[in-house]
Amino acid sequence: MSSPQAEGRADALLSVLLSDPVTRHVVLIDGRSGSGKTDLATALAERWPAPVVLVRLDDIYPGWDGLDAASSHIHDELLAPAAPRWQRYDWATARPAEWSSVDPALPLIVEGMGSLSRQNAPLATLRVWVELDGTTRRRRALARDGSTYEPHWERWAAQERAFIARENPRALADVVLTEP
Repeated sequence: MSSPQAEGRADALLSVLLSDPVTRHVVLIDGRSGSGKTDLATALAERWPAPVVLVRLDDIYPGWDGLDAASSHIHDELLAPAAPRWQRYDWATARPAEWSSVDPALPLIVEGMGSLSRQNAPLATLRVWVELDGTTRRRRALARDGSTYEPHWERWAAQERAFIARENPRALADVVLTEP
């Protein structure tokens, strides 16, 4: 279940998307950890009036140092090929797991830090950057994932900073969502 704020934002994005008569919508939702990407993507998928595929990068990152690898994986396996698919990473065994095929006829929402890169942006019909202050992001992320994430917070944040400096996803976005 998503928050009322995410639902309102999802409704606004959906009205923009459905007014565009493209053959297949591909939505990339990016932002730093704890910014609200997951809530927004969940609300958008729940409100879409037809079946939609939602892929979360949290299921793809190959470990705590895998932001760039997941971003490339999205391009190479999910967005660019004629037969889109993605491979789940098993965090419990620290190994790649099964592959999941994606119906190329269905709308696609990809959510996660690293989804909105210069390489991926041209393959999307809507690009969204979600932004929130660092203190609130950290509080949200640690409340969600607790002790599992806390020892890796700075390690992950360093990858986020490097990705943002290199790719500038905010500038690639069609829509930038910020909280007051």
